[in-house]
Amino acid sequence: MKTKSAAKGRFRLTATGKVRFNSAYRRHRLISKDKAAKERNQGTKILCEPDARKVRRYMLPNG
Repeated sequence: MKTKSAAKGRFRLTATGKVRFNSAYRRHRLISKDKAAKERNQGTKILCEPDARKVRRYMLPNG
């Protein structure tokens, strides 16, 4: 079964099998956003379990 190419760039699996993704709202127009919002959207986050199950099943079958 092939891996969805779009999912390869958007999601990664942790060692325990959780799905990690990059936060949105950090690309442009950062001057108008307050410091708390920029810090809140830094780094990567863990996807909630119902969504992670879908990503693992349909988009990352080899992961």
